[in-house]
Amino acid sequence: MNSAYNVAYIRKKNNKGYILVLCVTGLLVNYLLAHLATGLELPLYLDNIGSALTAALGGYVPAIVVGFFTNLVNGINDITTIYYGSLTVLIAICSAWFAARDYYNFRKPWKLLTVIVTFALIGGGLGSLLTWALNGFAFASGISSPLAVRIYESGALSQFWSQFAADMLIDLADKTITVLSVAVVMAVLPDGVKEKFYYSGWQQNPVSREEQEEEKAGSKRARRFSLRFKIVATVAVIMLIIGVGVGGISYYHFSRAAKAEQTALAWGVAHVAADAINGDRVDEFIKLGETANGYARIEERFNDLASGTESVQYVYAYQIEEEGCRVVFDADTPDTPGSDPGALIAFDDDFKTLLPDLLAGRQIEPVESSGQYGWLLTVYEPIYDSNGVCKCYVGVDVSMEHIRKNGHEFLVRVFSLFVGFFILVLTLAVWFADYRIVKPINAMDVATSSANYVTEKDREKTQHHIHELDISTGDEIENLYRSVCKTTDAMVVTVGNLEHQSEVIRKLQNGLILVLADMVESRDQNTGEHVRKTAAYTDIIMRQLKKEGIYTNQLTDKFMYDVVNSAPLHDIGKIQVSDTILNKPGKLTDEEFEIMKTHTTAGAEVIAHAMKTVSGDNSGYLEEAMNLAHYHHEKWNGTGYPCGLKGEEIPLSARIMAVADVFDALVSKRSYKDGFPFEKAMEIIRDGAGTHFDPNVAGALEHASDEVYQIMITSMEV
Repeated sequence: MNSAYNVAYIRKKNNKGYILVLCVTGLLVNYLLAHLATGLELPLYLDNIGSALTAALGGYVPAIVVGFFTNLVNGINDITTIYYGSLTVLIAICSAWFAARDYYNFRKPWKLLTVIVTFALIGGGLGSLLTWALNGFAFASGISSPLAVRIYESGALSQFWSQFAADMLIDLADKTITVLSVAVVMAVLPDGVKEKFYYSGWQQNPVSREEQEEEKAGSKRARRFSLRFKIVATVAVIMLIIGVGVGGISYYHFSRAAKAEQTALAWGVAHVAADAINGDRVDEFIKLGETANGYARIEERFNDLASGTESVQYVYAYQIEEEGCRVVFDADTPDTPGSDPGALIAFDDDFKTLLPDLLAGRQIEPVESSGQYGWLLTVYEPIYDSNGVCKCYVGVDVSMEHIRKNGHEFLVRVFSLFVGFFILVLTLAVWFADYRIVKPINAMDVATSSANYVTEKDREKTQHHIHELDISTGDEIENLYRSVCKTTDAMVVTVGNLEHQSEVIRKLQNGLILVLADMVESRDQNTGEHVRKTAAYTDIIMRQLKKEGIYTNQLTDKFMYDVVNSAPLHDIGKIQVSDTILNKPGKLTDEEFEIMKTHTTAGAEVIAHAMKTVSGDNSGYLEEAMNLAHYHHEKWNGTGYPCGLKGEEIPLSARIMAVADVFDALVSKRSYKDGFPFEKAMEIIRDGAGTHFDPNVAGALEHASDEVYQIMITSMEV
């Protein structure tokens, strides 16, 4: 993998000196190679090698800096180069993108070809369109011009496509040299050297690729638009508003200045022409024409004025009459000879509204018209005789078509400069938004959202993860990060203290339960360690059930914890049974047994009363305690007590306790019997499966017989 991609994940470091050297070198390479190609008259440009190499080594920011300033530097000698700055910047950005994805790789020729074609489409394709627009949709006088003319003269393509084909062919060769040169440098330079030149822009310790994927997912979860989009869109809109505003204002002033210049030219020509005519001889010139003394000299002056400037189309002198314009002088043009003196010419529609002023001999403002002669600006200079009577007007028509052409070229140049600047600013905005705002915020989001405070190890990992970001933007975001670190540290300490206190409370709670159970058992001289052993048996049974994949939806960690720790309370109701019945050495009478059976409902009532004083998560703990006390004498076939529940109507915790309770009663010695052997007790449990016991629970006890046996033996030794 290309090192430029790898170094995006190294820790932030100060390599600004290397970046400066890289940018200066890139500019020099572009400048020197471009001038070398020009000096040797090569049909190549060679002005993008430095930009592409800087992009491949340094990333986006150095790329656009070199790309933009290359055209500014080259523009010192050739101003038109500046207008291609947008293409150079675009190539530099693409080069950085390709380098980050290992496209400069000789082992993958199709990737190199992709880079070459992309660069050629930008430099040759877009460049050809820009050249065509800058030159008024005509052949340009550049490197590709001779080839374009040859293609056009062959008749194979139109003028436009000839220029486009020539630009693409030359640019393919040029960009092939560019891409191969960069690929060679990237292959030769060691990764350690390349890493020194890469500028990622991280204002923190970079996050892993997995965390970056989480950041992208977080951006997609935004309610409407991500912060990155809002920042970039805002910059883009502002740039567009500024660009359109400045471009429009510039074009407006350009047009006004151009019109003012043409108007001044027209008035200047009109004044010169008017100075040559004696107003007292106008009628003589109309009547005698070219035979009049001095007419030829004045006519020659008019012809010189008409041909002296490209934009001056017509110079003439007309006497204004009701029927039309009577020709006094009319200069010849390359396309149209002037009218003969004395000829009557009909008024143009654009001037009919001015007829009263013209007949009155008044001075009129310049007139713009668009007719069969194109877009013209016309000025009229009145000629007066010695009596102050207006005898005729000298008219000068100046073509305004070149203003439209120059205005178009002006807009193309402004647009080209704006696009280059727009790409530069927008890329910097994206980079700034990413590394100065979005990535630090997303990194904090990912780190805090994945924070885990359950165990001490989790807390240490969370604390380390957040501190390791080391965000140092030097602004409010860094302040926020420091607050997050401080809050996390406080949270770790607080949760640790709470966990310690909770553990103390849990131990106290379990100890109190055992003490309470022992108080109950102390009245029963036959049970001994019964409550402790039954709790151990329930734990073994539940773990075995979970191992076998039985009742897994119910056997959560909390459920198992609650059952094991509330198991000692299953006989809490015996506190209401008299000692006489509880410690009777022989078999209980039917009446006594009925009284004994009440310990189930009595136990449920005791725990229910306790539950009224407890709320929150502890209710589940007491709920299972009540289930155990109330239903542990129910039977699978419905013949148990106190409610006669059957099957899965009986709570799972009570079905588990039923097996554990009976098994312990079988193997334990009582005042009225000896304990059964382990195998016999297991056989009785097995025989009761499906009638007395839940078959799955009875099976789990048998399947974990080794663990069960160890508990039984340990309790006997004690």
